[in-house]
Amino acid sequence: MAKPDIHPKWYPEAKVYCNGEVVMTVGSTKPELHVDVWSGNHPFFTGTQKIIDTEGRVERFLRKYGMMDESAASDK
Repeated sequence: MAKPDIHPKWYPEAKVYCNGEVVMTVGSTKPELHVDVWSGNHPFFTGTQKIIDTEGRVERFLRKYGMMDESAASDK
């Protein structure tokens, strides 16, 4: 069993706030949690994340160190 009087108070319905509005409730040792980013506004979870790779990293590395074949470079 847990020892008495050593554990923090548990709030099973702690409210999570993002930009001043409640976005979810969770269990926590604090009654309120204020966050800047959560899954509802993070670009990865909302599908608005853009990955920009205008030039392949491997090809750039190979070209930088002279390991790329001229025929492989002209195939692109």
